[in-house]
Amino acid sequence: MAVVTSEFSRVFSAFDRDDDGKISAAELRLCMRAALGEDVSAEDADDLVASADTDGDGLLSQEEFLKLAQLEAEEEERCRGLKEAFGMYAMKGEGCITPLSLKRMLSKLGSHQETDECKAMICRFDLDGDGVLSFEEFKIMMDA
Repeated sequence: MAVVTSEFSRVFSAFDRDDDGKISAAELRLCMRAALGEDVSAEDADDLVASADTDGDGLLSQEEFLKLAQLEAEEEERCRGLKEAFGMYAMKGEGCITPLSLKRMLSKLGSHQETDECKAMICRFDLDGDGVLSFEEFKIMMDA
């Protein structure tokens, strides 16, 4: 963990442009754009800071930054697992879960459902009404 903490310390120092020992939402935006090529909106940067700002000063201390980085890493890992699970259920080449692909996977898992039952399952989380589940809809379903 010491190596990881040391790495985060270096990243924190790079993000802390004015060397005040804190990272502002503006500094976070600049560094995310430079380091990751991600253009983060001011609102999203404020939300990120607020999510880890335990002392309420609107800035991230090194400890708060480490907490935020760990939360982001955990979310990334969770997303990878969900993508893997989604891929098992999704129709090959379609990039979505169809009633037929859901029926096939449930059958492989020992749960034999009719196509209409699979349609009903999908319908509950099919937010755009296209009759299939996208990855985003699948994530919402898994969080329910």
